[in-house]
Amino acid sequence: MCFDLDSRPPISPIEGGAADSAEMVLQAADGNRYTAFSARAAKPTGAGMIVLPDVRGLHIYYEDLALRFAEIGVDAVAIDYFGRTAGLGRRGPDFDNSEHIPQTTIDGLTADITAAAQYLRSPEGGSVEKLFTVGFCFGGRLSFLTPTMALGLAGSIGFYGWPVGPHRSGMPAPAEAAAQMKNPILAMFGGADQGIPTSAAHDFERALENAGVEHRVVIYPGAPHSFFDRKADEFAKTSAEAWAEVRRFIEAHSSGAATA
Repeated sequence: MCFDLDSRPPISPIEGGAADSAEMVLQAADGNRYTAFSARAAKPTGAGMIVLPDVRGLHIYYEDLALRFAEIGVDAVAIDYFGRTAGLGRRGPDFDNSEHIPQTTIDGLTADITAAAQYLRSPEGGSVEKLFTVGFCFGGRLSFLTPTMALGLAGSIGFYGWPVGPHRSGMPAPAEAAAQMKNPILAMFGGADQGIPTSAAHDFERALENAGVEHRVVIYPGAPHSFFDRKADEFAKTSAEAWAEVRRFIEAHSSGAATA
């Protein structure tokens, strides 16, 4: 698991920055209906963000993160992965993701992410012009793969997503898919992550370089897996640096975005 159940994003709220938020249901092209959480910016910049959670699916951590994006002018939607196997609804502390993650497929995940992209590009979702993805752990690996999904993204961001090797969901290894990637990537890892060695991050970076993909790979010395957490006081500076990286990446790839 990426975070404790009571973890929250290490980002201070900006009062009045979000105009509206709501739980909603999106429908993919294959008919799957799944729960999502939308947050609209009070002063939109034209940028949009699809938030891809860890293995828990739609947890309040990611709803809060969607709000933090809206507060800096980025319309956002956080999605759940388990509409096909667990039905609609938020995923609480008793949800057993271990039986559902292996049932996810890259085709199903692509369909669900595409539906989120279509929503954000619609008037209801903010008519965003520059669309990004951000993911954590399972969602980080998935975000690294979104440049292969023909979504017309401005950029893809991943926090401690496994970039190499097989995964129990059958999701492809991002490093092996680098040649098919069509947009810039920002990848962030903890230097003390016991699950993802720095060698794996360097292998991913070399794969991106060899494929000619615009990228930035950041390894934070001493930081563990899931360092981006309000509870992790000892990594507050690292989290602040990572959030600044995210904002700079958005700004660099969408004119005027996230300048609040």
